[in-house]
Amino acid sequence: MGFQQKGIGVAKIKYAQIGVGHAHADKIKAYLASDEYEVVGVAESDPELQRKAKDTDTYRDVPFLTEEQLLNISGLQVVGVETKVRDLLVTARKCVAAGMHIHMDKPAGASLPELRLILDDAAQRHVAVQMGYMYRYNPAIVLLRQLLANGWLGDVFEVHAVMSKMGTAGMRKEMAEFSGGTMFELGCHIIDLVHGVLGAPDKVTAFPRHSTADEDDLMDNMLAVFEYPKATATVRTSVTEVDGFARRHLVVCGTQGTMHIQPLDNPSARLALSQPRGRYKKGYQDVSFPKYSRYVEDAADLAKIVRHEKDPDFSYEHDYEVQSSVLQAGNMATT
Repeated sequence: MGFQQKGIGVAKIKYAQIGVGHAHADKIKAYLASDEYEVVGVAESDPELQRKAKDTDTYRDVPFLTEEQLLNISGLQVVGVETKVRDLLVTARKCVAAGMHIHMDKPAGASLPELRLILDDAAQRHVAVQMGYMYRYNPAIVLLRQLLANGWLGDVFEVHAVMSKMGTAGMRKEMAEFSGGTMFELGCHIIDLVHGVLGAPDKVTAFPRHSTADEDDLMDNMLAVFEYPKATATVRTSVTEVDGFARRHLVVCGTQGTMHIQPLDNPSARLALSQPRGRYKKGYQDVSFPKYSRYVEDAADLAKIVRHEKDPDFSYEHDYEVQSSVLQAGNMATT
């Protein structure tokens, strides 16, 4: 389609962001650094959040606008929805109604019916909804998808995933706003990965626990079991684990091979195969990957979708089913 070199003879995609309150809102750096985007503005209605953002290097040279001004920028194509979690869906709905492609951060709100309306509207308007699950383009996960597509792991019968950290008092307070606790805020990332491997489960059973002496209502130690006709998956997540980042992992076991990715954030993997496959040998072997920077590849992929160079890798239905599982795994309502 004539887009062979980034930034050569191709108009940059106009990108703006609504909200700076999300924990991952600084992903705007990926768009500022990209040759494919022009960041044209940020909107933040909370005066204190706006003041703090303006004092940072990240936002210092980005114009702050009202939400109405931002959505009326001539030629605007993509909006990053980076509000506090409670405001993600209402903001996303406005953006889609304005005809914008969106990158919406996770989790996709507490109302599954509201998400359905947004996704259906996006489908009718032919605009993309890219979710901010930060491991989708992790090189180890990309390799896992290739191995599964090639059939080199055989039939998957077991998936085990962990997403934990040691949380601060402020983090605990924010997470406690939702009854889904750590599964809602953290576990969603790896539930997305489970769906990528096995699809939507037949049943999700939640085991929420408050395991510390902290005097709050946060479900800070959570387990969910996903049931499939011929497989099971377990998802664990907490904010009580010492050096939890280092133990974040995904294990996928199939009848012809196993892949164990750990840690997820700076990925390395152990791969076992029943027979030689391509450049990989029989038995266990270590697999290394280049250093992974979150959201760089997500932004690049979204640019291709906006320019009609490819279809999305993750469908509206995938994102809806993931959110349904996220809510069930957090023992939250889905109606």
